[in-house]
Amino acid sequence: MSDTIIGTIKEEPEKKGSPLFLIFIAVVLALALAFIIYSYFDQKKRMIEMETVLTQEKDSLANELKLMVHGYDTLRSNNDSLNAKLQKEKSRILQLLAVNASNVQLIKRYKGEITTMREIMKSYIVQIDSLNTRNKILVAENQDIKEQITTVKKTNVALSKVREELSSKVEIASVIQAKDIVAVALNKSRKETTRLDRIDKLRICFTLRENPIAKAGEKIVYLRVIRPDSLAIATTPDNLFDFNGSKMIFTASRQVEYINQDIDMCIFVDKNKDFIIGSYKAELYLDGAVIGGCSFLITKR
Repeated sequence: MSDTIIGTIKEEPEKKGSPLFLIFIAVVLALALAFIIYSYFDQKKRMIEMETVLTQEKDSLANELKLMVHGYDTLRSNNDSLNAKLQKEKSRILQLLAVNASNVQLIKRYKGEITTMREIMKSYIVQIDSLNTRNKILVAENQDIKEQITTVKKTNVALSKVREELSSKVEIASVIQAKDIVAVALNKSRKETTRLDRIDKLRICFTLRENPIAKAGEKIVYLRVIRPDSLAIATTPDNLFDFNGSKMIFTASRQVEYINQDIDMCIFVDKNKDFIIGSYKAELYLDGAVIGGCSFLITKR
């Protein structure tokens, strides 16, 4: 019995030690669990923060890309080759915008691409600014050339007018004029008369004036005798000459060698049935110009 009591006393201390150990284990496990829970939530918080930073950086880079796209839309040049390059870079940016960057490596690549594109865009801006500056210079030079051409054209027009005026004056001055024109009717005895029934011939005498600038040489003087009814007397139907681009009837003509000096000459016209009573005009033509004229009278008695 005493051995039983002693054995019981020995077992009691061992039973008292077990709860303490279990409590210790429980506390350790609780601390470990708390640490694990804390670590989980801390890591989750960091991941959320990192994801937020990555999202913000991605959005920032996307906005920068959109601004670059807008920048390329505003870049314009007259160079087709450069415009093709601008369009190619813009397409490249749009492709990069379509990439769904969700990790650090992609974001870094994203940033590297944007840095390269930014430098390319700067080089294009410099090229376009240079081209625009050159275009402005060319436009200014072109405007200056246009103004010079306009001035030259105006000068040419003015010179043409002066030349035409001088040519006209020279042409007028070169016309050989007739002076001292006298037209009389003669009878068969070559005496002057005005009576229609006694007239045998008309005699128109004149002097071709001296003209140093006129062209010398063989000339033909045409005479037109105009009746009172304004009809020209023609001795034959073939009596036609050129005047101001048309054919004109003449009464008689005479050929003369002109040497730029005064020449006295006469033209005779035989009477025919075309003569009537009234006031006549005698007109002289040379080299397509009227060179003089006079009037005379034919009466009944």
